[in-house]
Amino acid sequence: MDLAGSKDLSYALKVAIQFLPEDRQATPDEVTKAVETAKMVSGLNGVMVDVADLRKLVESRTTTFQESSAGLSNSEDHVPWLPDAKNDRSWAFWTRYERFLKHSRGMPLQVVNSIDRTTDEVLGELEDPHRPGPWRRMGLVIGQVQSGKTGQFIGLAAKAADAGYRLIVVFAGVLNDLRAQTQLRIDEGLLGFDTQYQLRSDQEGADRYIGVGAMAGEPRLHIASLTNSTEKGDFDRKTASKANLPIGNFPVVLVVKKHPRIIDYLRTWVTEVHGVEDPKTGRKIVQDIPLFVIDDEADNASVNTAGDGADPTSINTAIRKLLTSFDKSSYVGYTATPYANIYIDPDADHDSLGGDLFPESFIRTLRAPSNYLGPERLFGLRAHAEEDDIDPLPLVHHVDDAEHWVPEKHKSGFTVTAELPDSLRRTIHSFVLTCAARRARGQVDVHNSMLVHVTRFTKVQGQVRDQIDDYVRLLRNGLRDRYGDASRAYMNELRALWEEDFEATTAFFTADEAERLSWEQTAAEILPAIQKFEIKAINGVAKDVLDYYSNRHTGMYVIAVGGQKLSRGLTLEGLSVSYYLRFAKTYDTLLQMGRWFGYRPGYEDLCRLYTTAQLVGAYEEITAATDELRRDIEEMAAIGFTPREFGLKVRTSSLGLSITAANKMRQGTRVRLSFSGELAETTIFPLTNGVPKHNFDRLQAFAGMLLEQASPEVDSKTGSLVWSDVPAEVVAAGFFDRYKSASEANRIRPDAISAYIQQCAKAGELGKWTVRVVSRQGADMPVDLAGHTLGAVTRAASKTARPDSTKHTIKRILNPKDESLDLDHPEQYDAALEATKKAAAGRKNRNGEPLAPTLPTGEPLRWQRRPDQAHLLIYMMEPPEKANLDIPLIGFAASFPFSRVHTATEYVVNVPWWKDDSDDLSYEDGAEDA
Repeated sequence: MDLAGSKDLSYALKVAIQFLPEDRQATPDEVTKAVETAKMVSGLNGVMVDVADLRKLVESRTTTFQESSAGLSNSEDHVPWLPDAKNDRSWAFWTRYERFLKHSRGMPLQVVNSIDRTTDEVLGELEDPHRPGPWRRMGLVIGQVQSGKTGQFIGLAAKAADAGYRLIVVFAGVLNDLRAQTQLRIDEGLLGFDTQYQLRSDQEGADRYIGVGAMAGEPRLHIASLTNSTEKGDFDRKTASKANLPIGNFPVVLVVKKHPRIIDYLRTWVTEVHGVEDPKTGRKIVQDIPLFVIDDEADNASVNTAGDGADPTSINTAIRKLLTSFDKSSYVGYTATPYANIYIDPDADHDSLGGDLFPESFIRTLRAPSNYLGPERLFGLRAHAEEDDIDPLPLVHHVDDAEHWVPEKHKSGFTVTAELPDSLRRTIHSFVLTCAARRARGQVDVHNSMLVHVTRFTKVQGQVRDQIDDYVRLLRNGLRDRYGDASRAYMNELRALWEEDFEATTAFFTADEAERLSWEQTAAEILPAIQKFEIKAINGVAKDVLDYYSNRHTGMYVIAVGGQKLSRGLTLEGLSVSYYLRFAKTYDTLLQMGRWFGYRPGYEDLCRLYTTAQLVGAYEEITAATDELRRDIEEMAAIGFTPREFGLKVRTSSLGLSITAANKMRQGTRVRLSFSGELAETTIFPLTNGVPKHNFDRLQAFAGMLLEQASPEVDSKTGSLVWSDVPAEVVAAGFFDRYKSASEANRIRPDAISAYIQQCAKAGELGKWTVRVVSRQGADMPVDLAGHTLGAVTRAASKTARPDSTKHTIKRILNPKDESLDLDHPEQYDAALEATKKAAAGRKNRNGEPLAPTLPTGEPLRWQRRPDQAHLLIYMMEPPEKANLDIPLIGFAASFPFSRVHTATEYVVNVPWWKDDSDDLSYEDGAEDA
């Protein structure tokens, strides 16, 4: 059941929410009590609702959850401020928006709480707007397509206004309709008034309050805007000449396109009115008015795509000029496709513009709520070893009959002569059934949208629109004659589709037969549904518009035919059915075209995507690569890396796709990676769910396997146990297949290491392992293993890792001198040391001192290994006090030789990854075993 589908249920839901806990998940008894109370209160006000329907609606709002975000942060020149500010400032804008999300939008309580938490996390990364002196913070927030990023950054803007930011600029894409759509969302969630009619909350004679401003009992908060939600409501020279708002007394908000002229108008206006001349540069600088910039779709147009040595692109220049015109500024980019942003060179500089838009201060990832219909659920995902695979939902149907209609490769002058393919007719029929079924479920006055995206050319889109309109009219007219042959034929087709597809799919989603519609219930709503259909071409030429807001009380039923306008940021309300054939060549473009991702409360089972098998394969690849990137960020966030230390790698495509446009990847380097020549070591240790005991027990069992083959050699200095010439299959099956790593430790997945070992073993490599269980003399924790008593090593917790009671994070498990202990000839050791010294020549450590290695390490060492010679170092480590464990934590470092046969996976890596020198030649304190 959809919240918007029944006004009575909507009212009862708002009442029920008042009686639910806001700080935790409601218990079943609490849900029951809230539902019964809401039914009673509703009845007293003349509103009658079905208890079962209300309970399902309340449960859908209370069982949704959202995992915590993760992030990389740089605290240099940053003063923590938010905890104290929570007590010394009014947070009225946020409180008003929070109530709006809960009571007007009906958003699940746990999701609202998550928005509160994640906006706090981002706000805390910004600088206190009251902090004196010049400062600048640059960050990036990564969400998912259609996952609620706009709602999140409106919450962030509300808190920024509360905190004291007085000029808030939102860059909303490059198209007028997208800017207007974002402005309307800002009007509803932050300003509280319709900017088409008023520009200040206290404007005399104006009373066009909407959204947060229209809620009963809410205060009129002082805020203004210099842009409005009409198509032509952007900031321009005329607006600038008439603007007489005194920035500094209250928040002023602008929603502008990413257009260099508009951004320059804005900068010129604000510097002329509020700027003072900088004696060093002669430029006007705005002092003591903190600027906050939110860059929506930050990977689109903002990134400098000019070549080396060339001046930055115009939009990139305009944004950087705006930021440097304020002595206090914060910039946060939002995107679902961050590839272009993290390929920005962090060391790029310009004489007058300064640094580029690299997220120097922080990078945060936002997990989508559990009710989000995203690429993982739609296309499936082969998951990390410690998690279950995600099977695709039965919502995707393949199209293989459209090439004769609109060929994949065609020109702008192409004329559509063939009839609609059967697959598109079936898609239209699916949309008819979806709209009818939603009506039968009580979701009547809601938006229903269907997307048709088969070409980028506007002329061809117009022809497609006309063909679909003709067919819908034919279908509508045929159905109107209830007793005619055409009506019977169409109803038979629709019924066959319902029974063949919809009944089975709904049964997949729910086991409760009472929740399933009969054909008769759906059939009764088919004609009322199709009577409301509108067919629109949405592009820069057609005059059609998607005016969801004006039709918000009755709902639009629209089939939108488009291309570029529908593929970047524009939201199709109530999108349920998509017909998508246009193949794009980059990860980010394909993901952005996925308008079908998002939230489908009460009709997820009715959604359909009709597309080609080729596109499904592309989305499967992109989903896996994006998931791997997210895991890398989460792993390095747990370790405590900064954005500059974040070595990004994105897996390339086997289908010939590019990660992003070539001019956005000038700083990316193409490399081929595997475990060949690598050191895989554990740095994150789970402390809960029995993982420490599991890994300790597995080590005991592995040592037993080794004892069956031979007795270990005991190192006379340390007591370490050493087994030589251990076969690959014993190491793979006996240790790596059984070891449990942290879920975020994407770079040392035991299952991937095991698979790599087995692949190399088939080619005669990695056949002679040295397995060393490291012991430390004089240890405080003795450990019995394989009939010997060993001493556990100690490792200090990483100083930069975020505190977490569920895991212990360190910088390194490897003691550098241990890696070379298996080299079996003096000549091999000497060659490795000489190679290490040669690699260090001319390089300096973090203190600026020349590197002078005294032992062989890293890649130079691994080049000296024979292909069959690998080294597994197992460390038993004293647990931290917070773990309350009486057994050691088990970690490893596996030193692999370079393979002559293994085929590597290709990635494109960013500058920090390429420049990373943390592997081998300099080490953090605390990695020595004493």
